[in-house]
Amino acid sequence: MAEAVGWIGAGRMGAAMAVRLLAAGVPPLVWNRTRSKAEATGCPVASDVAALRSCDVVFTMLSTSADLDEVLFGDGGLLVDPSSVPETLIDCSTISPESSALVRSACLALGVDFLAAPVSGNGKVVKSGNLSIAVSGPVLAYERVSDLLGHIARSVTYVGEGDVSRLVKICHNLMLGVVTQCMAEITVLAEKGGVSRAAFLEFLNGSVMGSMFTRYKSPAFVHLDYTPTFTPVLLRKDFDLGLAAGHELDVPLPLAALTAQLVQQAVSSGRVTEDFAILLDQQAAASGLTLKPEDTPVDDGLSS
Repeated sequence: MAEAVGWIGAGRMGAAMAVRLLAAGVPPLVWNRTRSKAEATGCPVASDVAALRSCDVVFTMLSTSADLDEVLFGDGGLLVDPSSVPETLIDCSTISPESSALVRSACLALGVDFLAAPVSGNGKVVKSGNLSIAVSGPVLAYERVSDLLGHIARSVTYVGEGDVSRLVKICHNLMLGVVTQCMAEITVLAEKGGVSRAAFLEFLNGSVMGSMFTRYKSPAFVHLDYTPTFTPVLLRKDFDLGLAAGHELDVPLPLAALTAQLVQQAVSSGRVTEDFAILLDQQAAASGLTLKPEDTPVDDGLSS
């Protein structure tokens, strides 16, 4: 028999991921605090979190540790009734290793297999089939649900036991910020020297230094379109987690520490609802350069 799958969290990311399961013929039962967002996925909708307790596998995709704690252990939460719990809980949220370990401990006491499965990408990346997932936890549990994860993501990597996937995601997001700041600096340097952003980024993306990420971020840089995919506030949270991990593990992170201050500067500017690509504007202002949108088509590498 096919496993019954539940899904908690239908924000930009969660909704897109649930839709991929639906398209693969595995319609999850979806709950979201705002019911209309769950309905928009086209998946079956749960009236409350408790309705998901009978599912074999439940995914969670939430913004914060507090949100996760509420849906799991709050009034009517998924894990508050020991007599009725899912077999496996897969959390795709970005939370600290410490918060993840607390959830893992609670799941262990209830006989629930817990997999920490943070992701790399955003809603558009999910829709294009290019999401990546790092997974840690019991290897047998991972093997049981690997097909489900494969429906959602192009790349699924088992990285070990416990909550090490949280560290993997934190390391990933440190690089995300550092690379974006580097990309902002060199793009401003090229433009101030007389090269259009579109031309410079086309060259960069066609070189060995280009990547899926630099190509994906190029339209925002060229058109100055800062429609949010990931805000400076969320990036600051991950830098806080990353620098704390460096302190705990005695690993110096000089580039990350400097970038963290530039991310903080972006947050302090008040532009907290825009995409973190505003690091480009910040770099231009520091360089005495006034940016204007360029009306040039740019391939983001994700569009079919």
